Amino acid sequence: MFTFPILAVRKVIARGIEDAAANGGFRNPYYGTRPGEGEQPGLWLVGDEGVYILSNGKLADGQKPLVVYAEQCHPKGDIDWWDYKRRHFGADDGIEFIDAERLTPLFGRNMGATHLNVQLTETEIALSLMSR
Repeated sequence: MFTFPILAVRKVIARGIEDAAANGGFRNPYYGTRPGEGEQPGLWLVGDEGVYILSNGKLADGQKPLVVYAEQCHPKGDIDWWDYKRRHFGADDGIEFIDAERLTPLFGRNMGATHLNVQLTETEIALSLMSR
């Protein structure tokens, strides 16, 4: 399971929308192998060196996307990030797109929630909310 503060998730989505408006749309997380898929408001869940969410709007030259690491899996500060990533994301690097239309209504149903939990299985991404 990976946990992200809801405020940070909202900022990542908003940043992707802002970048898309300024730079001509959304990036395709699948490097063109699935044209049109994921080219809409949302975010990317990335398993790489740690696990993080990433804004998905197209970027101007030299611009960097907004990145927020999972509370459990940041390579700077979490000494077991590599083992945690392998156990809960898998050994390979990867990108999963999460549509904003899936997240925004979820946030609206529980105004007291503070964090988004993301759990991956072989076939799905399960999203849940929690309060801290």
